[in-house]
Amino acid sequence: MNYLNITKYIYLLVGFIMAYDAITNWNQENKPWLSIMLAIAAFFTFFFRNSFAKKFEAQKKEQNNNPQK
Repeated sequence: MNYLNITKYIYLLVGFIMAYDAITNWNQENKPWLSIMLAIAAFFTFFFRNSFAKKFEAQKKEQNNNPQK
């Protein structure tokens, strides 16, 4: 489970790197559309995994508080 908590921050790091790459290369003749798309995908994946992890933890707490008979 600890591994999954670390990987979501790797997506955030990749998103910032791709956003930085897109900003620094914006004035070139070929626009960095691939970097922009990868940055958006990385940020979306981070927020999706973060919300999914919170839901999973809430469900785990609920199961621990209400043991079935």
